[in-house]
Amino acid sequence: MSRTDALTRLETQFIAHIDVERGLSKATVTAYTSDLDRYCAWLREARITEPASISRNHVEEYIAHLDSHGASARSKARNLASIHEFHRFALAQHAVADDVSAAVKAPKGASTLPDVLTVDEVARLLDCVPVPAPGCVMDVPHAVLLRDKALLEFMYATGCRVSEAVGTDLNDIDLNERVARLLGKGSKQRLVPVGEYACAAMTRYLDEGRSLLEGCAKNKAPERSAVFLNKRGQRMSRQSVWEVVNQAGKRAHIGKPLHPHTLRHSFATHLIQGGADVRTVQELLGHASVTTTQIYTHVSPENLIETYLTAHPRAR
Repeated sequence: MSRTDALTRLETQFIAHIDVERGLSKATVTAYTSDLDRYCAWLREARITEPASISRNHVEEYIAHLDSHGASARSKARNLASIHEFHRFALAQHAVADDVSAAVKAPKGASTLPDVLTVDEVARLLDCVPVPAPGCVMDVPHAVLLRDKALLEFMYATGCRVSEAVGTDLNDIDLNERVARLLGKGSKQRLVPVGEYACAAMTRYLDEGRSLLEGCAKNKAPERSAVFLNKRGQRMSRQSVWEVVNQAGKRAHIGKPLHPHTLRHSFATHLIQGGADVRTVQELLGHASVTTTQIYTHVSPENLIETYLTAHPRAR
């Protein structure tokens, strides 16, 4: 089957649209590409190469195909979201007469809450980095510890995504005013406060550690703009941040799986539990819709039981 059929051309146009015109992040564009590559490959196997030949049944059959291959409810929902965007684009480009995917709903699965640390667990995680004592002779391993401490404090203080953390430049932070500018999805910027603990950790890293890491650059020119550098003097990668979080979790003996988004989830949940309104948290997280933020309004089993015992007249 020709790789230059109408379906392939439309997919290529769609990916260029979300990448260049909408300016979505590289990770989002990659996810859309992966989902639609599989979808279009399945359609070609069914001998469908024209977008106008796709029916609602085809979309439903593809979701059933994913189900038969063990895809989780979350994976199926994400794939269907990509398919919806693709078909809406096809309609806007007049490649089809109507959006045959519109009536296909995401399969319902077990409701899952995000991984969240307690306030005590976050404190243990942030305090477990063995930073060097003030005034000690600084070397590269010490600089790495200062960086790790600053990175963890910054991520919890701002609720940033891992891509936003590694993308933060020196001119994006003002520690005197205690604010940071983050570049989120769709290249949307937002200002977020940076708390006292994070400012202190960031100040020490920038004053004592970052220049040592910048000086480690050998085969490449040192990274002059990024806040968080690796041991080669370059901007940290997302994978490096994952490793920092995992190592901190092990040192703090956190008995649950950790990833950078855990700090973002914990940031939002703790704000809600502390009395922040959902709209404010939405702005701080950079969510386009408040619906996305509302998952953090869940009530923990401990709080639910405590409220029940306090409020119910015959609970005790």
